[in-house]
Amino acid sequence: MGMVGGGPGAFIGAVHRMAAALDGEIELVCGAFSSRPEKSKAAGENLYLPSDRVYDSYKDMIQSEKELPEGERMDFVSIVTPNHLHFEPAKLALENGFHVVCDKPLCFNMDEALELKELVDKTKLLFALTHNYTAYPMVKQARRMIEEGAIGKVRKVVVEYPQGWLSTRLEESEQKQASWRTDPKRSGIAGAMGDIGTHAENLAEYITGLQITELCADLSTFVEGRLLDDDGNVLLRFDNGAKGILHASQISAGEENDLNIRIYGEKGGLEWRQMEPNSLIAKWLDQPTQVMRTGVGDLYPEATAHTRIPAGHPEGYLEAFANIYRNVALCVRSRLNGETPDPIYEDFPTVDDGIRGMRFIETVVASSNSDQKWTKF
Repeated sequence: MGMVGGGPGAFIGAVHRMAAALDGEIELVCGAFSSRPEKSKAAGENLYLPSDRVYDSYKDMIQSEKELPEGERMDFVSIVTPNHLHFEPAKLALENGFHVVCDKPLCFNMDEALELKELVDKTKLLFALTHNYTAYPMVKQARRMIEEGAIGKVRKVVVEYPQGWLSTRLEESEQKQASWRTDPKRSGIAGAMGDIGTHAENLAEYITGLQITELCADLSTFVEGRLLDDDGNVLLRFDNGAKGILHASQISAGEENDLNIRIYGEKGGLEWRQMEPNSLIAKWLDQPTQVMRTGVGDLYPEATAHTRIPAGHPEGYLEAFANIYRNVALCVRSRLNGETPDPIYEDFPTVDDGIRGMRFIETVVASSNSDQKWTKF
């Protein structure tokens, strides 16, 4: 694996590196860790990489790695930069024959998203998007239960993502994560909705297997002087007739990272919370409430395949990230060996999920700015 971004002060880069290393399937061999060459070199030294594999820019890295013999050069690139810096390295990697793992959202705008989709279709290379919440075992259990009709036809979806860390104007300090997320030149046209609302949208569509067709959004910026939304409420309509509610907020004072979802069908409902990820609650019309636990009992193979340790030992955020990286690694290895990968390990978010996320951002902003009640997705 090569990495673009993730240098000093970049929280998510370290998360990606830990997750990629967790299963022993991936080795970090090179990187362009910062747009400032001295920072990139410092990061490479801290990661014990040879100096000739630490590059001044992603362009240098991709071109130099391409010239190395197969088996020595990187097999894929991981892009962990702010939103406005996703597109160019992803495009260049695909054009030069490298698979891509990219942080979400996919890129800066829909035009870039569609261009990446066209490149992926043309090159047939793997493109994974790190919507890591889809990779929890009990999320996969919920998805299969709905596929098998356990709760009947889905009628209602309630997905929430409240955080409180931007309740004050943190971006005025030297807090790097706050500064770029609230800057429209780096984050894009949405703040909270682009950062965490896309996770809620992706989780709702992944678990239910449905797609949003229309929405009605109300975005707010509560912190005075902030340039992007920090709170939003969205009504949803799905392609099977189901209705939904999505709210994403980064000014919900006191909240940590409480992504949660409730899905109600004709026969029962499912509930999952990211801060208690080992539990999936099923509620039924005609029987007692059921609590399913990671690693306990007869779960679907998809849930079991993404569980690493015995029941009662918490698996969480890093392991979910690692599930995506492991699945990508196994699929890359299968391609290198001319084999067909196990379909269970082909389950990771793709460029298509990225396009859905970009469309969600643009539709939510358009809806919030419109006098119309409903905006087509």
